[in-house]
Amino acid sequence: MYLPSSTHPLYFKWSWRYIFTSVFSMRHFFVLSLALNVSFILRSVFEREQGLNWFGFESEKDQVTQRTRLSVSSPLSSITTLAEAQDSGERIINLDHGDPTMYEKYWQQMGDKTTVVIPGWQYMSYFSDISNICWFLEPEFAKQVVRLHKVVGNAVTDGRHIVVGTGSSQLYLAALFALAPSDASEPISVVSQAPYYSSYPSMTDCLKSGLYKWAGEAHNFSKEGPYIELVTSPNNPDGTARHSVVNRNKGTLLHDLAYYWPQYTPISSPADHELMLFTVSKSTGHAGMRIGWAIVKDKEVAKRMTKFVELNTIGVSKDSQIRAAKVLKAISDTYEHVDDSEVGETFFDFSYHNMAERWKLLREAVEHSGMFSLPKFPPAFCTFFNQVSEPQPAFAWLKCEKDIEDCETFLRDHKILTRGGKHFGVGPKYVRISMLDRDENFIRFVKRLSTIRV
Repeated sequence: MYLPSSTHPLYFKWSWRYIFTSVFSMRHFFVLSLALNVSFILRSVFEREQGLNWFGFESEKDQVTQRTRLSVSSPLSSITTLAEAQDSGERIINLDHGDPTMYEKYWQQMGDKTTVVIPGWQYMSYFSDISNICWFLEPEFAKQVVRLHKVVGNAVTDGRHIVVGTGSSQLYLAALFALAPSDASEPISVVSQAPYYSSYPSMTDCLKSGLYKWAGEAHNFSKEGPYIELVTSPNNPDGTARHSVVNRNKGTLLHDLAYYWPQYTPISSPADHELMLFTVSKSTGHAGMRIGWAIVKDKEVAKRMTKFVELNTIGVSKDSQIRAAKVLKAISDTYEHVDDSEVGETFFDFSYHNMAERWKLLREAVEHSGMFSLPKFPPAFCTFFNQVSEPQPAFAWLKCEKDIEDCETFLRDHKILTRGGKHFGVGPKYVRISMLDRDENFIRFVKRLSTIRV
């Protein structure tokens, strides 16, 4: 295990404090290991920023040519004295929701690059582009959506229609409205492979529509006739790559690709499906904007989706679209002008390294505790990073082992709030845990998890 030198500024701050202030039990050895691991991360970040490699020698500039710059500092580096993450076990750690506050650090560093000033007289009309099927879609937002997908290479946009919505949740309902037959004698069945996103059943049946209804687990679906199958890939909650499973005539597929971005999973090829949903909340972390978009192949489906949004909210906030366009542009700029020293750090590299560090710490905590298990993901080649990498999902799909039957309740007893497997169509031994919370909360979580015993 790497130990900082005595000249390192972090050395006396906390490293020796944890070496000599407690009796060396296995628990204390793990805390020390976690401290040194974080120290190693800090040291590597410091050396990369100084143009050094991990062994302290000057590295050859551009020795390895990559599409993006990997010399980005980790957001974890701002909180990593263990004293700042001290945990008495009494504070509630809420990782139930996927609130992507992890990304705040990056956008703070970007400063005014994504600042938008909107005069009081601007964007007052309902209409954005009346020549477009989606007449409330701001042209600049559409332009930056297409541009970002081309930069990342994760979706086909040529010859497609873009429909903007108030988050992908509204677009999900708009897609059901558009895909369901309007003259059917009964609602069309909506299915998805378990574990599926926990809000799918409630959103589908919320209004008790006569057009569609939730029909549960796709593997158990045997009804004849038309159906809609939801394919979420990478999947929420377990992070796996997904394909359709029913595969029968009269079926229609709806692809939720909210997590098909390089910080979460290797990009294998541009997704090319009939209807694909994306959102800024998980791609850039701006959940509060409430902006999502659909890439739609069929013109009539795009028209019906637009009609749903029109009836539901009479369009989508222009202010949010303009702000989202600015954010997407800032990301694309850092890659298309990568040699410009004033561009700043690249977003997906920053996010990728942060997710990698979090997953490493979580796996170490799970191994030390011995009470839990996590899925393992096969590595794959990522066309965006031009390297082989492993998936590192936005959620951890944690399983309680041994005699623990209700993992959600068990963790709640330790003041860790999660979402249990029953909400996702599976058993209670599983829970979903957000990996996207702020650094302090995440470090506190892995420390507490590592100490849990029956």
